[in-house]
Amino acid sequence: MTTRTHRTDRPHRIAIAPSGFKESLSAARVAEAIATGVRRVVPDAELDLIPLVDGGEGTAEALALAGGGRLVKTTATGPVGDPVASHFALLGGSGPLTAVVEMAAVAGLALVPPDRRHPGATTTYGVGELIRAALDAGARRVLVGCGDSGTSDGGAGALQALGARLTDRHGRELPPGGGVLHELERIDPSGLDPRLAGTELLVACNPYNVLCGKRGVARVFGPQKGATPAEVELLSAGLERLAAVLTRDLAPLFVPPAGAPVDLRTSPGTGASGGLGAGLAAVGARLLPRYDVLLDGLDLDARLARADFVITAEGALDHQTVRGKIPAEVARRARASGVPVLVLAGTIGPGAQDVRAVGVDAYSAILPAPMTLVEAIGRSGEFLADATERAMRIMALGTRLAPIAPLAA
Repeated sequence: MTTRTHRTDRPHRIAIAPSGFKESLSAARVAEAIATGVRRVVPDAELDLIPLVDGGEGTAEALALAGGGRLVKTTATGPVGDPVASHFALLGGSGPLTAVVEMAAVAGLALVPPDRRHPGATTTYGVGELIRAALDAGARRVLVGCGDSGTSDGGAGALQALGARLTDRHGRELPPGGGVLHELERIDPSGLDPRLAGTELLVACNPYNVLCGKRGVARVFGPQKGATPAEVELLSAGLERLAAVLTRDLAPLFVPPAGAPVDLRTSPGTGASGGLGAGLAAVGARLLPRYDVLLDGLDLDARLARADFVITAEGALDHQTVRGKIPAEVARRARASGVPVLVLAGTIGPGAQDVRAVGVDAYSAILPAPMTLVEAIGRSGEFLADATERAMRIMALGTRLAPIAPLAA
């Protein structure tokens, strides 16, 4: 594969295909900020804004806009048990009515106050409530977007909201959270919403995330959600127990229409959103690579191929970026057409250099100086536009320089 050279007889064509910045800017606002920075330097550039979602914040709204649908606002149980204003989407088009449930809108990390970020206590109960609300609205196809979660309960709360009873050895219902799952003895499916049997349940998830083992969600994401080392081990044991009981009591009732049953411990996507993927797979959900689902209809490959170069962005660029984050997906697709890629990131962490292996040509942080998180979030749009302008001016300077000979070996 070779990188294309830019034709000088027409304006630059630049594709802007970012994700959102968590707890700060939606993907659409990130794209607009980048476009502002580009126009300061190349005012006649042909810009193609392609805001992308990964199943996390903004997914329901983005798919509703793209699919001629609408948002349905409702109230549901938040991750710490308090009611929160939430929503799901109903999409347009022919065929069965499709709903989009965005787990971040009811169980996302942004809804967990900083002083209550204890993943052993947070719950996905509200996700199950949104699924039931979608069924009440007539949906017979439900797409659950996984991302930006603040939970690690293996989907136990969602199953409880859908009517399953999770009990300990004394027959008592388990309280919310993954911290008590090691006490799980039995799952009673008799109260499950009967409409699930006639509903196509799809989960758009990161296939790199698995429920159990060394790369299981407790060990990989538990510390990020506030778990201490001891809590990580407790969560890990609880999710192992949940997988075993789900496999015994629930999964046999929802046999996949084709193929072998999902291994709830280690199959791709079972660890999505703190294990929500595994819990929903146990009631018949299909776990699908998120970009196969979420990018459908955007004609992304063709739009990237038409560009002279691509700018993408995310909040944090680090070792996890290559494991299914939007900049890595964009870079892989752009590289197939020889289009160079620039990544702008809120922060750059360990492992960021790994993105070069998937097609990223350059990356840069947007923060101009050390500052508090509150200030960085509040001014992220401004910083992003300024960082784009700086990158574009450096690129413009580079095109004026004669080729530089490589250093001698």
